[in-house]
Amino acid sequence: MSDLTVIVLAAGGGTRMKSKTMKVLHRVGGRSMVGHVLAASQAVAPRRVVTVVGHQREEVGAHVRELVPDAVLAVQETQEGTGHAVRVAVEALGGSVSGTVVVLTADTPLLRGDSLASFVADHDAAERAVSILSGEVAEPFGYGRIVRDADGDVLAIVEQKDADAAQREITEINSGILAFDGGFLTDALGRIGNDNAKGEYYLTDAVGLARDAGLTVGAYCLEDVRQTEGANDRAQLAALGKEMNRRILHHWMTEVGVTIMDPDTTWIEDDVVLAPDVTILPNTQLLGATVVAEDAVVGPDTTLEDCEVGAGARVVRTHGQLAVVGERAVVGPFAYLRPGTRIGADGKVGTFVETKNAVLGAGAKVPHLSYVGDAEIGEGTNIGAGTIFANYDGVAKHRTVVGRAARTGSNNTFVAPVSIGDGAGTGAGTVVREDVPPGALAVSAGPQRTIEGWAERRRPGTAQARAAAEAGAGDAGETPGRPPQRP
Repeated sequence: MSDLTVIVLAAGGGTRMKSKTMKVLHRVGGRSMVGHVLAASQAVAPRRVVTVVGHQREEVGAHVRELVPDAVLAVQETQEGTGHAVRVAVEALGGSVSGTVVVLTADTPLLRGDSLASFVADHDAAERAVSILSGEVAEPFGYGRIVRDADGDVLAIVEQKDADAAQREITEINSGILAFDGGFLTDALGRIGNDNAKGEYYLTDAVGLARDAGLTVGAYCLEDVRQTEGANDRAQLAALGKEMNRRILHHWMTEVGVTIMDPDTTWIEDDVVLAPDVTILPNTQLLGATVVAEDAVVGPDTTLEDCEVGAGARVVRTHGQLAVVGERAVVGPFAYLRPGTRIGADGKVGTFVETKNAVLGAGAKVPHLSYVGDAEIGEGTNIGAGTIFANYDGVAKHRTVVGRAARTGSNNTFVAPVSIGDGAGTGAGTVVREDVPPGALAVSAGPQRTIEGWAERRRPGTAQARAAAEAGAGDAGETPGRPPQRP
């Protein structure tokens, strides 16, 4: 439809969430609930999107505008029912609407765009005044019931509190998602009353008005009715999150060819992108806009948020955020990749290594027990175990640059800003405070002194002294040729 308006109802307080955060802003599957609904709405290519806000309107409105910059925000000062909310939305558009109008609730995060598009196509093809997205459920308590006549035509939607005993036995329910002819909706909104158990203006009363006018009313029964399920409290939110995750995992396994070893312990958010032949091992979370290329293996016990993992890479027992792992690189176990980390092809960040704002060239390796912050490490360089890139002087951060094919010793400290040239080396225990030229070796420790007989002389009667005596250790004092040193 070229003339289609989407109205999203997002004004309710959601008090059962017991949260300072507005209900529709609670996140599930990596997005807010209203964010999922707005994403689904784009499948019908709306000309206008109107979001009705009320409680915490500043926060909700700002969030909506981040997702749909040209969305119209309509403020419902008092929540007097769905009919009142839609009337507020239409007033925000100048008091009338044309074409097709689709009304969505903001707390249905499982709603898919293709389902919504099928519903709208059915409504338009039938040229109805009102269409209801319905579904069959085993336990309809709390939902409005779809009341049909003997021919199957829709007569009305009856809310739970207004239903009689026979109507409460109906298992076809109103999802809360409706489509209208815009001209009919504009007229009907002024005629909907509030003579009901809750004293509210029900949008569903438009069904009766359409029937009274001899207009067509229908229901499109969605087979996967759980797409329309909402969340009113944290328990329902968690259940929807689990169901969404199950659907996401099923998609990647069946539609793309991703191996997920243990779906029960794997969580993948909605915006993650995986290539065929990726393998995800147990206890893994892939969050945000993470992208994993083919043949990569992630996990076990790994969390990646907004990360890129190259083809054939291996990331094990790692926490990463805003990091890039190159092709065939190896990360972990027990690595921490902080924002700004970029590991080149065939690189390695190993056990108990933390990186931040660090770029490792192709084949560069930091295998063990190191902190690499604000650094650039050249192609083919190896950083020794226990190395610290001392990047902070208490006021500002500084950068360290290590050239290509360098070899640095264990237990080094690089005091930034400093550079180590191509092919240079550093000795074990070195504190590098000055630039090291290409090909040079930097050492900062003095010569080793060995004091023989120290254990028996200074630790008499201990296991250490006994072991030394049994080994035949003498008491020759200082090693010949070395200056004496007081122990």
